[in-house]
Amino acid sequence: MRILVVNPNTTRTMTRTIEAAARAAAAQGTAIEAATSAMGPVSIEGYYDEAFAVPGLLAEIRRGEAGGAEAAVIACFDDTGLDAARSMATIPVIGICEAALGLASFVASRFTVVTTSERSRVPVEELVRRYGFAARAKVRVAGVPVLALEDPGSGAVARLKGEIVRALDEDHAEAIVLGCAGMADLAAALQREFGVPVIDGVGAAVKQAEALVSLGLTTGKRGAYAPPSAKPYAGMLAEFAPPAA
Repeated sequence: MRILVVNPNTTRTMTRTIEAAARAAAAQGTAIEAATSAMGPVSIEGYYDEAFAVPGLLAEIRRGEAGGAEAAVIACFDDTGLDAARSMATIPVIGICEAALGLASFVASRFTVVTTSERSRVPVEELVRRYGFAARAKVRVAGVPVLALEDPGSGAVARLKGEIVRALDEDHAEAIVLGCAGMADLAAALQREFGVPVIDGVGAAVKQAEALVSLGLTTGKRGAYAPPSAKPYAGMLAEFAPPAA
């Protein structure tokens, strides 16, 4: 089984963190192909970054599917471009936010998502509502830029831990969801430290992608995720024009 894991920002060091988490979660016999978007922002923090990350993400998924990937994972907690990717691709596409929330619901009645910056709070809260977990999940902000997670001297991990303490004390959270793909390498250590399930969306998405492939399931193509209609696109986006069926 081959699973494509796409980092929709352009920071390759973050892709390496994501790839390591994906490989650690993958079953024996599952090949992980990690890809970094070739265009777009260095980090995705809010709606503006997200919009400009989508074309590069779609290009990587299109390339991966053509190369034989059997499923794709979008490794950004905003589930960047997820609906567009599901419309374009014939293989299953998993977003790490949706995957992480679903997995958390199996192990806790109440859980808290700890994400990076205040700019990301509302997009994540909207996803929590969209996926049906508003009554069970809260969203907290550690107050760190995404790329600070890669700097050991930034204090980002200490801030993340502080917010986890508050989530356990004030939200009565029974599990913690890490709200950024750049936190993927921290889950196991945080779980040991705090004694509650700590869920990384990258690993959660890989396991769910494996399940879909094993069951022979892919995205339904009636209605919302029907293939886009063939039409010309202009200017810089001409290469993304949907082809005739």
